[in-house]
Amino acid sequence: MLVHSRRARRAVQAVFLALFLPVFALPFLVVVAASLATGWSGVLPSGATLGHYRAVAHAEALDALTTSVLTALAASVIALVTGTWAALAGRGSRARRVIDLLFMLPVAVPSVVVGLALLVAFSKPPFLLNGTPAVVVLAHAILVTAFAHQSVSAASDRLDPAFEQAAASLGASPLRVLLQVKLPLLLPSLSAAAGLCFALSMGELSATMMLYPPDWLPLPVKVFAATDRGALFPGAALAVVLMATTLLVLLAVSRVRTRASHR
Repeated sequence: MLVHSRRARRAVQAVFLALFLPVFALPFLVVVAASLATGWSGVLPSGATLGHYRAVAHAEALDALTTSVLTALAASVIALVTGTWAALAGRGSRARRVIDLLFMLPVAVPSVVVGLALLVAFSKPPFLLNGTPAVVVLAHAILVTAFAHQSVSAASDRLDPAFEQAAASLGASPLRVLLQVKLPLLLPSLSAAAGLCFALSMGELSATMMLYPPDWLPLPVKVFAATDRGALFPGAALAVVLMATTLLVLLAVSRVRTRASHR
């Protein structure tokens, strides 16, 4: 929109493609190509096969995918509820900066530190969570809540207080104002935050490696295990399945967000 000349527009597009393909698209294309390859001794793969994806269809890989999806869904719900509550509670409060700092602290340090903290904190009664799926969900929720909080907090700051004041003047209780005024207005931001939390949780590895029990194996851990033992092509197929699942969920969330913004 800022470039009016056709020649200049084409030049900008060429520069964009020159930067986008090597930096962003090429790594994903390499993973997809590796997932279909039988070997890779040169610049390009030397063969094609769907055998790696047939292996993904086995129960163990599907269980890992289901575990990742369930973990991401649970962590996203926890993060969305907690982050939204904190964002609305801290709106206009003197403690706003302290709340923001507390929520941003887990993402300001390496995620392995969060995993270690949970490993130490929940290794003894009365909060013995180590060795259970709950500690993995908790770690993911802690790591993604900051993004939900920041998204909802920024959106709530842009809300026109006249809507809340009008509802209150008509006799609506604070709970009714929250449920029927604030949250509907925040729905596009809530859906965006939910999608971001889900995507981040689906790809989380460092803290998960320290905490996951044998019966709760997320797919990123399985991808790491496959590549660590030299099975690069099966690991690439697992990575493609992980990416595709995450993108499908993000597309569904995007449609919900689009419908909400058009109401």
